[in-house]
Amino acid sequence: MKTVKSLADYQSEYQTSVEQPEKFWEKIADQFLWKNRWSKVLDWNFTEPTIQWFVNGTLNITENCIDRHLSKNAHKTAFIFEPNEPSESTQNISYQTLYDEVCRLANVLKKLGVEKGDRVCIYMPMIPEAIYGMLACARIGAVHSVVFGGFSAQALKDRINDSLCKVVLTTDGAFRGNKKIPMKATVDEALIECPSVKYTLVFNRTNDTIKMQEGRDLNWKTEVQSQPDHCEPVYVDAEHPLFILYTSGSTGKPKGVLHTTGGYMVYTAYSFANVFQYQPNDIYWCTADVGWITGHSYITYAPLLNAATSVIFEGIPTYPDAGRFWQVVDKHHVTHFYTAPTAIRALEAAGLEFVKPYKLTSLKVLGSVGEPINEEAWNWYSANIGKNKCPIVDTWWQTETGGILISPLAGITPTKPGFATLPLPGIQPILVDDKGNEITGNNVEGNLCIKFPWPSIIRTTYGDHERCKQTYFSTYKGLYFTGDGCKRDENGNYRITGRVDDVINVSGHRIGTAEVESALNMHEDIVESAVIGYPHEIKGQGIYAYCISINEHINSDDLKKELIDLVNKQIGPIAKPDKIQIVRGLPKTRSGKIMRRILRKIAEGDFANLGDTSTLLDPTVINEIIEPHLKNNN
Repeated sequence: MKTVKSLADYQSEYQTSVEQPEKFWEKIADQFLWKNRWSKVLDWNFTEPTIQWFVNGTLNITENCIDRHLSKNAHKTAFIFEPNEPSESTQNISYQTLYDEVCRLANVLKKLGVEKGDRVCIYMPMIPEAIYGMLACARIGAVHSVVFGGFSAQALKDRINDSLCKVVLTTDGAFRGNKKIPMKATVDEALIECPSVKYTLVFNRTNDTIKMQEGRDLNWKTEVQSQPDHCEPVYVDAEHPLFILYTSGSTGKPKGVLHTTGGYMVYTAYSFANVFQYQPNDIYWCTADVGWITGHSYITYAPLLNAATSVIFEGIPTYPDAGRFWQVVDKHHVTHFYTAPTAIRALEAAGLEFVKPYKLTSLKVLGSVGEPINEEAWNWYSANIGKNKCPIVDTWWQTETGGILISPLAGITPTKPGFATLPLPGIQPILVDDKGNEITGNNVEGNLCIKFPWPSIIRTTYGDHERCKQTYFSTYKGLYFTGDGCKRDENGNYRITGRVDDVINVSGHRIGTAEVESALNMHEDIVESAVIGYPHEIKGQGIYAYCISINEHINSDDLKKELIDLVNKQIGPIAKPDKIQIVRGLPKTRSGKIMRRILRKIAEGDFANLGDTSTLLDPTVINEIIEPHLKNNN
């Protein structure tokens, strides 16, 4: 794919993309295989909202990810699978092998009755088969819904039932550092209340003993081995759903963000090529999990659309020690390394003794994703991993955007620690005040919105279009509201300052406060809870829960343990509170609204700036909440 080559080239391309957006994206879309070309590039409004790109065009995304590369790159490595255990052999998966595996699995899904438009749940660890599953769905026009393997049976059940999945793809278990995670057992628990599921296909990864329910559970390898290695692609409309990915919102129920095929393909491929400046012989490694949007866009789809070679990593950054990332970089001569600030901070805290044994001379580009990266971590990353020779692309985007919207282009855009810098061509950001008035000029701060659609923008929330409208398109008329605050410096660079709604960004993963509160309130001794985010030196944000107990005399340590176990069960370990404080009451207005602003200040230790408390129903609860903090500081 043609990429921007200089800052002047970027400025010219950006201007064209704003002045003639349809013409700009049509030129890029023409670089792909289409069964039928579109009749209109774009039809949209942000009121309903309705957004259609490449109207009436038809295609199959896997033809563009795999088939079109086979004439020249059949033997090129598509994926290098690096297992959890360093002693286990690496797998090199060629584009031809990828084609064969995807087609066989697609044929299995067809045999199980999966048809165009049906939903398939994928609940798997970071192994190649998870990606085969995604692509096999896309091959036959089915819609995949990947659920992060760390989520609980309850969270898995909710997601399966919301999208009425027909089949679940899973494994017996998963390796994670020195632990084994029982995944099939979690699926079994979830499926007790999932009537839409007809079959589960189980890949044996850990070879642990599992229960296989006759008539429902099938062995992956046995089923795949009996299928031919060719499957005709099913052509779908450009606006046909490609996947649903659930993300936490400010209300308790997770949102099923729906992305469609044509626009998502065009935008993710373009953003990958330009942000990372990927070249044909580079080795690219994104450390994300396929359970999140980063794994969808920048492990699975965009690299394959660019005929790239990517690393799939099953393990964690600290196993068997905190040098594992750097050992893998040297082992596979990784050129492009894309990870989260949480990982960077954790590895910085582990010490340079885990970095020094490795050369890291293959690296050309470093990336950051998931949350704003703080300046200290940015500088450590640049100096110790990039040897001050690798540009850092600090990427800002969301599950709902499908692809990177604001980021440096590697080696082209001047970088600035803590800043995502400039929008990609085709992206038109604006800052607005709380009333929706545009804030013009530089050295300003406001709420980040986008005023024109890009091809990979969210189309709807599955089964609830009104929720999509209310969440993203109703706060500010005629604009897509990101939910983030943002600063624009004197040179027009953008710095994301964080969420402005009740969503906590924990290690780059969005956790809705209402979802955690709902889990806590299920405990028989909890009357009410309030959950907020607070600064955490490793995770970026931690989860702080204030809980009112019905029993004053209960052992608070035992209660806290029970509450953490409850959140683990209802949502998963990623959502467990870092701190729980049992309180007599919560700061509420006379209308009953909890003043989370005050609770955030208390959690941060900023007792002098609680703001106006005169409207509170019972101001004395504040002193009671603060008192344990003061004792701990003395």
